[in-house]
Amino acid sequence: MTSTPTVSFALHVPTAELLPDPLDPAQIVSGTPEVSALVLTGSATGETGVWQITPGTVTDVEADEVFTVLSGRATVVVDGGPTLELGPGVCGVLRAGERTTWTVHETLRKVYTITY
Repeated sequence: MTSTPTVSFALHVPTAELLPDPLDPAQIVSGTPEVSALVLTGSATGETGVWQITPGTVTDVEADEVFTVLSGRATVVVDGGPTLELGPGVCGVLRAGERTTWTVHETLRKVYTITY
């Protein structure tokens, strides 16, 4: 990810250029998903940014996060919890420590805020 800008700015999120944010190969269950991201603001207590993942299936351990999907589709299974169907306009909340499996059907782009 990139460093946080130090001045006020506006960004057209659907076409923003993101930088590679490689997955740990142990997270990949199937396919060849690739992740890219751009941190918009960050501090010791959290960050806000844009995140994208291409089709495939990956696992993750989540942070406290609120996000809104801009484009794409995915199904997220929370171990011991709900199955989330994500698509454009969907706002989601993930809790720290949740183990998830993301099956990305169409390249998904979201804007997120994580709190530490």
